[in-house]
Amino acid sequence: MKQQFVLFIASFVLLGISCISAANWAVLVAGSNGWYNYRHQADVCHAYQILHKNGIPDSNIIVMMYDDLATNQENPTKGIIINHPNGKDVYHGVPHDYTRTDVTPKNFINILLGNKEAMQGIGSGKVLESGPDDNVFIYFTDHGAVGLVAFPTGVLYAKDLNDTITKMHSQKQYKQMVIYIEACESGSMFEDILLNNINIYGTTASNAEESSYACYYDEKRGTYLGDLYSVVWMEDSDVEKIDQESLYQQYLITKKKTNESHVMQYGDLTLGKTHNVSEFQSAKKQLHKSQRNFIHDYDNNILRNDAVPTESVRLSIIARRLANIEENSIEKENLERQLGQLLN
Repeated sequence: MKQQFVLFIASFVLLGISCISAANWAVLVAGSNGWYNYRHQADVCHAYQILHKNGIPDSNIIVMMYDDLATNQENPTKGIIINHPNGKDVYHGVPHDYTRTDVTPKNFINILLGNKEAMQGIGSGKVLESGPDDNVFIYFTDHGAVGLVAFPTGVLYAKDLNDTITKMHSQKQYKQMVIYIEACESGSMFEDILLNNINIYGTTASNAEESSYACYYDEKRGTYLGDLYSVVWMEDSDVEKIDQESLYQQYLITKKKTNESHVMQYGDLTLGKTHNVSEFQSAKKQLHKSQRNFIHDYDNNILRNDAVPTESVRLSIIARRLANIEENSIEKENLERQLGQLLN
């Protein structure tokens, strides 16, 4: 009897150690820079606020963003970035792990592989230190093309991304992983490439051959505040009780509301149906659902009607600015010159 009791206590302690050791990790990447691309960094800042609010410590969240918006000369609200019309600031508190020229495909891969030596002396030096009991969430937003996504300098090819995450699996760097990608032709990063037996579930803003969309044009800032797929999944995470919402349910909601492109899912689709969003976007055991405001939902749906294909964003911004500018001004001449260059 005494031996059985000792075995029970030992099992309980081991179970406790296992539960304690499990952790959530996240890598958030905005691959662009410049005021015209405001939305990508705003998306990443918003994603950070969701994870931070849900208890994932900053030590486990790695942020890559150029960081040229908060103090940008075109920013009418210095130090503030928003991701929704009249929205709250999402910039405050965001870690500055890797900024400016440190936002590269090479650094991204080394971060994912937990290569501390390669990242020594670069940015914060933080890398994924996740293990076989941990869940990993990766969110990337920027421009893309068939088989690649862009960084401020260089591109990340689909093969390199998939080779990296396959290596992460062989190195036992995660228990399960979820990847969300916002980019044109983003489906091509996974289609016929991502394995379905390495515990990874991914969704993308578009299929392998179409544009993703920007939305929420802001007259005051003269740029788009968000990307359609991204703001939809994040606004869902903001209000849903994500400890009771499966990844697949979030995918369906995002797919329905992202009505300009075809949101896709890849990898282990069973994982998407059997695991909740909170397992990747929260470290808290219990979450309180925000009070859903259906009038607010309706307003958001109307606001998102201004969505434009990514490749038309610069043209749309210039046209909108020209419509609200004084005649015979130097700024108008500059905008008309830019418009002419885009159209020729």
